[in-house]
Amino acid sequence: MSDQPGSWISLGSPELSARINPLGAQLSILRDRAGRDLLWDGNPAVWNGRAPLLFPIVGSLAGGAYRLGTRTYQLPRHGFARGKPFEVASATPTAAAFTLRADESTLQVYPFHFELGVDFALQGASLTVTATVRNLTDAALPASFGFHPAFRWPLPYEQARAAHFIEFAQDEPTPIRRLNSAGLVAPGSVPTPVADRVLPLADALFAPDVVIFDQVRSRSVTYGAQVGPRIRVSYPDAPYLGIWSKPGAPFVCIEPWHGISDPEGFTGDFSAKPGVFSVPPGGAQSVRMEITLLSS
Repeated sequence: MSDQPGSWISLGSPELSARINPLGAQLSILRDRAGRDLLWDGNPAVWNGRAPLLFPIVGSLAGGAYRLGTRTYQLPRHGFARGKPFEVASATPTAAAFTLRADESTLQVYPFHFELGVDFALQGASLTVTATVRNLTDAALPASFGFHPAFRWPLPYEQARAAHFIEFAQDEPTPIRRLNSAGLVAPGSVPTPVADRVLPLADALFAPDVVIFDQVRSRSVTYGAQVGPRIRVSYPDAPYLGIWSKPGAPFVCIEPWHGISDPEGFTGDFSAKPGVFSVPPGGAQSVRMEITLLSS
């Protein structure tokens, strides 16, 4: 399947337009009614992602591998879904469905017959993305899933980059987690950078990599400046939230996760990895995210 924009699926409403690349079922363009870009453009000189889907792991594995019973398998950071072509199952002017199924290459690194469905639905100023992991085997299927959308920083509303912040729906007093140099969750925690529900955005915040809220209370956050439209990201099913950017880069990622990197020193079975969920034989589990453009 082609990775060229001509193969992308377009959705539209009076408030938003979106385009999804079947390679990785990746949301690749999100624009407001005036055609202003809200999503990062994936410039490979900075970071070639736009809104990758993370499956069947989120983050990094200790030693780049995981143990499942007596077998060991290798997986790259964030898994393989973001680099796989998805089938376009259906497409209308306001909705599209994509499907990834296990194949010979995935079975070598993730020995499960699965189906990952990703549904996009655009209504008014909201884009809903629902990912569903279906277990086609006769044994429990362990998996993680994460969203990774990168929004413009600053947003295209004539406010300074330094004026942007993320506001949580609830107070977030719990300490946060950080990664070590190997991309694993470091021992211990550090004080939360959130005060009065607000996380100010600055390059220094991301010098130690992603900010991990592993006990997040809020089910949504809003991103933007005090003046102008903001973006609300809702995540009713994700127990973790990552906030990430590259210092100096013109994007910030708001990442609802159902999974996390291995803790430093983790040697357990994959099914015991933090954030991993278990899908029963013949069952399914969904993780949903909604992106809404809020008028000023």
